[in-house]
Amino acid sequence: MHFDQRTQRALRDVGLETDDLRAASEAVVAAVADDAAALEEFFAEHDTVYSDMNLAHSSDEYPEHDVDYADLTTHADEMRGWLRFETWGVSVEDGRILDEAYVELTLGPTINDRVRFAADRETLR
Repeated sequence: MHFDQRTQRALRDVGLETDDLRAASEAVVAAVADDAAALEEFFAEHDTVYSDMNLAHSSDEYPEHDVDYADLTTHADEMRGWLRFETWGVSVEDGRILDEAYVELTLGPTINDRVRFAADRETLR
């Protein structure tokens, strides 16, 4: 079970039984795995994406990125991996589907920010 001891105790205090906690934990694990798969699929479907990332070498409000791949793994409620573009890559520390048109990732060192990605610039406006 991925809930820490304090969270487990608080959930028990409001009436959840161990089986309820286990079911909730399994649901969270499944949701994270589903999101990771959907994020990988989003990047696999688009050769090019646009972001709201501030890049020193780009004057575009929503820079263009040629996608190579996204490789995400999960462990309990954590999602980590790598997002590779044509000429650079960045570690991913979390992500979520905002809707079918765009996603948001927490990018690790070198970026250290949450960044939205979309198949077109209009979606980010």
